[in-house]
Amino acid sequence: MIRLDHMSLPVSDWRRSRDWWRDVLGFKVEFEMPDRSAVAMVDETDLTVFLENGEVISNPVLGFTVQVDDVEARHAELAAAGTEFVHPPMKVFWGYGAVLLDPDGYRLHLWDETSMREKGGG
Repeated sequence: MIRLDHMSLPVSDWRRSRDWWRDVLGFKVEFEMPDRSAVAMVDETDLTVFLENGEVISNPVLGFTVQVDDVEARHAELAAAGTEFVHPPMKVFWGYGAVLLDPDGYRLHLWDETSMREKGGG
């Protein structure tokens, strides 16, 4: 078996990113390393993302795809709470979903299996 388990992402402010990844994406704090200006965030499948202060890499094609239960419901919930999106759920080249940016401009693609199957087909 091969499975992505951990990844590191440089951020400009690890505490701000921690709060955003927790409050917007639903990741949980696994542990914090204040002496390293870093935090380990974990999703429901045990993927750990280390958010650590460092040089933020600006690349418009760099993106992360995040599966949610219902992309349209999640978009409505986050938009109502003031989260800005690049675009709402819609058909795009990679299928069907919404796109938002984290505090450092990293692109996050939100999708769900049902919408992708029913609305994302090419």
